[in-house]
Amino acid sequence: MAKNFDELLSKVSQCSKKTLAVACAQDKAVLEAVKAANDRGIASSILVGDEAKIAEIAKELDMNLADYEVINVVDTVEASLTAVKLVHDGKADMYLKGLLDTKTFLKSVLDKEVGLRTGKPLSHVCVFEIPGIDRLLFLTDVAFIPYPTLEDKVCMINYTVEVAKACGVDTPKVAPLAAVEVVNPKMEVTVEAAELTKMNEAGEIKDCIVDGPLSLDIALYKEAAEEKGALGRKVAGDADILVFPDIHAGNLVYKSIVHMVDCKNGNILTGTQAPVILTSRSDTCEVKVNSIALAAVVADEMQKMK
Repeated sequence: MAKNFDELLSKVSQCSKKTLAVACAQDKAVLEAVKAANDRGIASSILVGDEAKIAEIAKELDMNLADYEVINVVDTVEASLTAVKLVHDGKADMYLKGLLDTKTFLKSVLDKEVGLRTGKPLSHVCVFEIPGIDRLLFLTDVAFIPYPTLEDKVCMINYTVEVAKACGVDTPKVAPLAAVEVVNPKMEVTVEAAELTKMNEAGEIKDCIVDGPLSLDIALYKEAAEEKGALGRKVAGDADILVFPDIHAGNLVYKSIVHMVDCKNGNILTGTQAPVILTSRSDTCEVKVNSIALAAVVADEMQKMK
């Protein structure tokens, strides 16, 4: 089991080398991450976009384009469709957003002819390495589904369990989070958290242990569980996966960790035929490389399942 990103990167080296398709690759931050991923043996890349601008940035980064396939497509919409089709057709294993807006990128992901749609909801999974926690934490959904329904939360858990298992967590422990750890009929998220627990116990949600509702402190720290008399809970202090009740809770926790804690993280979009990497322009090169590594192990696991 990978307990940190260094171990996750070691796990990548045990997989066959994956290929990344980059839409509108003429972006310095993206090419810097692509170069780092190639140099570290994480993934090779096919660069789709404005070839002249890609070459200009590559020269600045001392990046040898002879090591990459470059497909010259200047129009951003056409470039995104060309890049996603490479993954759709099995010529690449993962899809990365370059210098184009998120709306156009997602339209390519969902394109009926060349995209990666599965008919299921898309959801975001963030993986954190946080000092003082002896394992990777998997957070969902902090960026994509605003107000997940019970059915959405089932999908979110299933997707995140697949990501956790790809990282070596055999039976992930899942905490559907709420402000309290008891069911309150006036707090719908606690009712849904209890329902998810029952679905897991009935075998409707598989390959994991679900226990909710739980407050964040009880999910992560045994000391808090002991203080609140919750040590008997199946996930108390040991949660691998944190399921947020809505995007506000998830995004606030995500940004609090990123901006206030010395941590490492990586992110992928799930619910697609292959891993999709949708990072922010403000994300560091390290976050982008970690996200590529995360996508690589998930892609490897998905290919084994097929």
